Amino acid sequence: MGETNVGADGRSADRLGQAELLRERPDGVRIIRVRNNEEALPYRAAFAGAYQDIFSDPPYNERFFPSEAEGIFRNFLDTPDNITILAVRGMSQVVGFGIAVPAIHKADVTRALHGLIPLPATFYLAELGVLSSWRRSGLGRELIAMRLALIDRARYHNVVLRTSAVRNSSYDMYLSMGFEDMGVYMEVPARRVDGAVSTDRRLFLCRVLPPPDEAEEVHDPLTWREGER
Repeated sequence: MGETNVGADGRSADRLGQAELLRERPDGVRIIRVRNNEEALPYRAAFAGAYQDIFSDPPYNERFFPSEAEGIFRNFLDTPDNITILAVRGMSQVVGFGIAVPAIHKADVTRALHGLIPLPATFYLAELGVLSSWRRSGLGRELIAMRLALIDRARYHNVVLRTSAVRNSSYDMYLSMGFEDMGVYMEVPARRVDGAVSTDRRLFLCRVLPPPDEAEEVHDPLTWREGER
């Protein structure tokens, strides 16, 4: 593990890429925040591999080339005010990730939700993934809670996400964390693992964020045993 510096705020910067260390779990997984592509460089290839593995699983069954996955990572990190956190083992093995951006930077999201919520005051939970070997350890739920805690409550009052329209454990997990079903769907095209291109239906969920003086609670992740993706 890289040497860490602890700052005045109690958080630390991992000298390997200067990523901010948010938490080190008892199981050895470090949760870090990367703010730009320079900080993310040591983790980029591992992120791409994890992204490919995670989204090839049901219900998405999507196929991404390494260059595509790396491009997605770079584009999110170039987005103003992005919140990009990685769950890392060892020096740079990525076992999970969570990414969020202001909703106004996602054109398809703004088109789908125009007139329904105040989009300039809305954050979008864009990506969540946990490798299959690390699911049911509370990691996915922790990545959601930590992104919520990092959103600037003075500027953003709402948060939205898309999940599979297939009602599964992920859907139940979001509801248990205070999200509500908006009843709004959109079709998302993708290349499948068999090479075919098809669409699948995604469902929007939303949640009102508490005011700035009410901190988002992040529980001990090892007490969470609910399904996650």
